[in-house]
Amino acid sequence: MAEHPIQGLMKTAMESIKEMVDVNTIVGDAVETSDGTVIIPISRVSFGFAAGGGGGNFPEEEGDDMLSGFGGGSGAGVSVRPVGFLVCSPQNGVRFIPIDGNVIYDRLLDMVPQVLNKLQSMFKKDANSKDNMDELAETAETQANAH
Repeated sequence: MAEHPIQGLMKTAMESIKEMVDVNTIVGDAVETSDGTVIIPISRVSFGFAAGGGGGNFPEEEGDDMLSGFGGGSGAGVSVRPVGFLVCSPQNGVRFIPIDGNVIYDRLLDMVPQVLNKLQSMFKKDANSKDNMDELAETAETQANAH
């Protein structure tokens, strides 16, 4: 079965989109600073695609023979919008810094791992100090019984 002309239009448009949008468009090239921090730009990519066509039989100018005809078109649009930066530093770990939006909300999300680490260390210290107190009490009781 022969390929319909609209398939050629669609294939051409999709190949053009594929050339324009790749993973480097969304996650940009990393930049390393002198202190070892790596900064990676992140973008939001949106695209749309449309194709259409129609055909029919048309009378030939001289005679009763009919000619087949086709008319079609396709189009695509791409939008690239930077949304923020992924910052990986030896001192602060990995953080996402948005360009716009609710900065307070984003900062709170960034702080969650730090808060959880502090809570864990507090509970570990509390458990260790309780164990130390139990050991001290046992030692004191043993010494009191020995005398």
